[in-house]
Amino acid sequence: MRSDKATLIGLTAVLLWSSIVGLIRGVSESFGAVGGAALIYTVASALLLFTVGFPRIREFPRRYLFWGSLLFVAYELCLALSIGHADNGRQAIEVGMVNYLWPTFTIVAAVLFNGQGSNLWIVPGFLLSIAGICVVLGGDQGLDLPGMLRNIEVNPLSYGLAFVGALIWAAYCSVTVRLAGGRNGVTLFFILVALVLWIQYFATGAGTMSFGIGPIIYLALAAGAMGFGYAAWNIGILHGNVTLLAGASYFIPVFSAALAAILLRTPLPLAFWQGAAMVCAGSILCWLATRGRRSTISPGIS
Repeated sequence: MRSDKATLIGLTAVLLWSSIVGLIRGVSESFGAVGGAALIYTVASALLLFTVGFPRIREFPRRYLFWGSLLFVAYELCLALSIGHADNGRQAIEVGMVNYLWPTFTIVAAVLFNGQGSNLWIVPGFLLSIAGICVVLGGDQGLDLPGMLRNIEVNPLSYGLAFVGALIWAAYCSVTVRLAGGRNGVTLFFILVALVLWIQYFATGAGTMSFGIGPIIYLALAAGAMGFGYAAWNIGILHGNVTLLAGASYFIPVFSAALAAILLRTPLPLAFWQGAAMVCAGSILCWLATRGRRSTISPGIS
C-alpha cells in the first residue's frame, strides 16, 4: 500500500476517535452507562473480527497477554463508564478532556520507565497540560481552583475514572512497547472488554435499554468509530507517515470537544476552549521535547 494512502487512512482514525465522546454519551442516554458500553464494544468487536481479524494468541508473549489485556480492559472501562455516568453533556465533554491527558502521561511514562530521551521542555509541557485541565474544569471562570473542586465534587466518579484511565493508557502504551513484540491484540482485548461489561450489566441489574431508530444509529456510529478507528490507525502506523499521524493525534482533544458539543447540543464557553488548547499545546511540547532522541514511544490513541 502506498505511504500517502496509508497516512490518509490513518488520519481518518483521528476523526473517528474524535467523535467517540459525543457518541458514547448519546448511546448511554438510551441504553444506560453499562448497557450502552457493553453494546458498543460488542458491535465494535464484531467489526474488528472482520477488519483486523482474530489474533493468533499462541504467538503472543505471555506477559503481554496478561498485562496488555488487564490494562486495555481497565482503560476502556474507565473511558466508557466515565462518559456514561456523566450527569449531562457538558460534564461528559469535560470528562472526555480529562481522559485526553493520556498523550502527556504517555510521553512522561516513556521517559521515566522506557528510557526515552528528552530535554527539559517536557517539564513546562507537562505543567501546561495540567493547567489546561484546571482551566477546563474551572467552569465559565476559567482558572478557578475552588470552582474546579466544587465541579469535581458533583460527580467524583466520572472525573476520577477519566483521570485514572489516562494513567492506565499511558501504562498500556509503555507495556506494549516493552512486551508486545509487534503483536496486535486489539480484537481480543475488545472482546474481553465486552465480556466484562456484560458480566457487570447482568450482575448489577444495570437497568433497561430503550431501543429505537435514533439510539440504534448512535450505537452503530459509536461502534464504527471504535472498530474502524483502530483498523484505520493500524494501517496508518504500519504503512504510513508515523510522525505526521502522531502529531495529528495531539489535536484530538479540540476535535473531540467540537464534535461532542455539536452532537450533544452543548455550548462551551471561551474558557473551555482556552483550556483545551493548553492541553493540546502541553502534549505537543512534551512530544517536541523527545524529537531527535531515541524513540520508545508507541503512537496510539483512544
